[in-house]
Parts: sequence; C-alpha cells; structure tokens
Amino acid sequence: MTDTYRLKGLRQQLVRELKTKGIQDVRILQAFEEIPRHYFLDKAFAEWAYKDVPFPIEADQTISQPYTVAFQTQLLDIRKGDRVLEIGTGSGFQASVLAYIGARVYTIERQEKLFHQTKSLLEKIGFPQVRTLFGDGYEGAPRYAPYDKILITAGAQHIPQTLVEQLVPGGVMVIPLGNENEQIMKRYTKTENNTLFEESFDKFRFVPFLKGIQQVSGAPTKPVQTVNRLKVSL
Repeated sequence: MTDTYRLKGLRQQLVRELKTKGIQDVRILQAFEEIPRHYFLDKAFAEWAYKDVPFPIEADQTISQPYTVAFQTQLLDIRKGDRVLEIGTGSGFQASVLAYIGARVYTIERQEKLFHQTKSLLEKIGFPQVRTLFGDGYEGAPRYAPYDKILITAGAQHIPQTLVEQLVPGGVMVIPLGNENEQIMKRYTKTENNTLFEESFDKFRFVPFLKGIQQVSGAPTKPVQTVNRLKVSL
C-alpha cells in the first residue's frame, strides 16, 4: 500500500470541504487527514476515495460518503475510552475513524466475505483494539455489552430493542431511520428510566439494515470473532 503527496493533498482538500459542511470536531478532521482512505478501495479508484460521494465495495455494499461518516461520528460525541458498537463494518473506514479518535470499537459485519477482507485490512494498517465480529447486527454483541455508544451504518425501519438493551443509561445511539429510499438521521439518548430522548437531523440514504448473515458458500456456520491489538502506524 502506498500513500503519495498527491493523495495527501486530496485528503487535505477533503478536510477543507468537510469544514465548510459543518464538521467542527478537530479530532474527526485530523482522522480524515491522517487515515489513507484510499486503502479502503481498490487501488484503481484511489482518487475516488477523496471525493465526497459514496462508492461501491464488495458484497453490493458501499463505503459511505465522507461527510456521512464525519457527521455520524460527530453526533456520537466520542470521549476517549468510550465503548462503541458499530453495526455494519463495511470497508472498515468508519471503525478506523472511531478508533483513531479514542473509542474502543466493536464492529459487526453480516457479509462473511466482506468481514474477512476488512479484518485483514485493519490488521495491515495497524489500528489497535478494533474487535471485528461476524454476525447479525440486529442481535448486537451482548457478550461485550453494555456500550456507551451504538452506531448503525445502514438504513433501518425501526430501532431494534436488542440494541437499546445493550446501551448504558446515558448512552447514545445514532441510527438512520426511514424507508429504503430515504432516512432521517436520528440520535437517541437513553435516560435513567430506560426511555429514549430523540433528536432528528438531516436526510440521508443508506443500504438497508438487514437481519441474518450472508455466508461464503461452504464456509463454517459458526460466527467468527477476532481481536486486533496493533499499534497505529499510518
């Protein structure tokens, strides 16, 4: 994997664009400037990594638009050491941003092929303590619960109660809610009496939040869990 002066310049240009769109958290902006986002795409499309648009990846999924990643991360208001459950690992870029700004990340992917590819990538680029899980996002990851923050990176029609139960009192969930064509970004804060305080933000469009898992033909049926404990080296 290579990182050129031109690609670094494109990252700086992307950061300036994110600032104009309202991203103010300096940690997020620094993550976007330091993490080589082109590592998460096929090398033939390296420069596309720094355009503020979504882009197709394996398993009919997408790497989200940079602004969307930054916006969701900003809504989470990450504090160092926060335990964050991400539903929908995808390319791994969102998990990398969360880890870069100090979160303890647990991330679930339902597509087995994508899970293995992203797991390998995260190991190569050196992010510490990103725990990658293969499983059904609707079930969350109760083994490691509770979580301070939960991030859903797919369009949902309702909030899975299982995920609410895995959130600490005072914890925050960010989830795009709506139909398959358009969702409203929501932030829910879990109160001490287990109700949810709702805030609504902009409209977005995500791939659908699906139940179950998609396995590679002939693969074992038992979900796989891995832990990456590598030093950041960008």
